[in-house]
Amino acid sequence: MALKIWLDDKLVGDQDATVSVFDHGLLYGDGIFEGIRVYAGKIFEEKAHVDRLYESAKAIRLQIPMTKDEMVDAMRKTVEANGIKEGYIRQIVTRGVGSLGLNPFNCEKPCVILIASTIQPYPEEVYENGMKVISATTIRNHPLALPPQIKSLNYLNNIFAKMEAIDANVPEAIMYNHMGYVVEATVDNIFIVKDGIIYTPPVNAGSLCGITRAVVTKLAKQNSLEVVETDLTRFDLYICDEFFLTGTAAEVISIVEIDGRFVGDGKPGPVTERLRKLFFEYARS
Repeated sequence: MALKIWLDDKLVGDQDATVSVFDHGLLYGDGIFEGIRVYAGKIFEEKAHVDRLYESAKAIRLQIPMTKDEMVDAMRKTVEANGIKEGYIRQIVTRGVGSLGLNPFNCEKPCVILIASTIQPYPEEVYENGMKVISATTIRNHPLALPPQIKSLNYLNNIFAKMEAIDANVPEAIMYNHMGYVVEATVDNIFIVKDGIIYTPPVNAGSLCGITRAVVTKLAKQNSLEVVETDLTRFDLYICDEFFLTGTAAEVISIVEIDGRFVGDGKPGPVTERLRKLFFEYARS
């Protein structure tokens, strides 16, 4: 099915949604993005995602050529034009067309792209039975090299780890920072449960401040579950009672095996299942 893509200031057919070979997003990965779910035609955590996009832009000194309200209006028009009830929005803002060379100030105007389409989450049996993961040898980018809060177009660090997962015949890989602390999976945030307490790595360890992560944390606290942000090691992942990931596409998904070791009894745990249900109800309310 042909899609309608928002390009700069209007909707165009997907065949006409093209960017220049001189766009610095293509040449140098100079740009930002967001991935957002749509549930029952409603954009999930719309404000939080738009705020994060504009914060990423500010951090890289990129001036998005539309206001936040205009961005929200464009997103809604793109969702409506494509008849998306259950799906996904990809927001992209590139530095725009410039000359060869790194200088971003030679670029004329940032390019805004909005794609609204369906999404293929993990099969239901993965949610029911849990997922296997490995520890990646690729470490997460140093937070002083590239702040993890910037959702940039350069994902090679994560792609390297994803290739390790694919080579090991599992869907995901766990990434660690330069000090050996747990950071995140290639596209998802990490939580573990030990003795009834939920733990998650702090953002300053090198992870993205996930929107789904924030929602799950809020839901846990509202339901009398304790959540602690603290540095975690591979040992903590090996001995925890439960282990789950959160993310825009994955929502809440249980990890039942890491590096060939069962997590708990090798089945999705009760805290994870409770949070998965709470999130499902919250997202679709």
